[in-house]
Order: sequence, then structure tokens, then C-alpha cells
Amino acid sequence: MEWYRFIVSGRVQGVFYRKSVSQLLMQKQFKGYIRNLHDGTVEVVAEIYDEDFDTFVQILREGSPFSSVEEIDHQIIDDAEFHTDGFEIRY
Repeated sequence: MEWYRFIVSGRVQGVFYRKSVSQLLMQKQFKGYIRNLHDGTVEVVAEIYDEDFDTFVQILREGSPFSSVEEIDHQIIDDAEFHTDGFEIRY
């Protein structure tokens, strides 16, 4: 299990991307958060087991019916100090 930080770019703000993705990730019982960034991208921080990584990225890629994901960058966060019982939208 690792903590990851994803930056999702494309048409991902103002198209219900955060809501759709957070609902799917909650259903799959991932832990973390999603939030809009000032540059028009979306940040997603999550705790992911290796076997769930592809499922997680597929959810990010699908987004909402109105979104259009162009790129997903990610990195492992070695010193994550984030505590949550589920997945949340941050503002």
C-alpha cells in the first residue's frame, strides 16, 4: 500500500468531475481526497494497494460524462500525514 498524488488535466473543472470521481472512489472504499487547483487541474491524493492501482486510474480517466481527461500524472508520497476514514471532496 502506498500514498499517491495524482494531477489530472483536461476539462476537469466545472463538469462534475470531482463529484463523480469521489462517489466512485467512496463506493470502492478508497481513502483520500480530491480538489480543484488554481491552474485548472485536479489533485487527487489517495491510499492505494498495488492490486487496485489500475482500477483507481481507470476511475480518474473516466471522470464524469462531461469531463475530458487529457493527462494523469502521479507520484508516490513517502511522508503522507493524511488521516481519513473515507474519500472526500476538498475545497
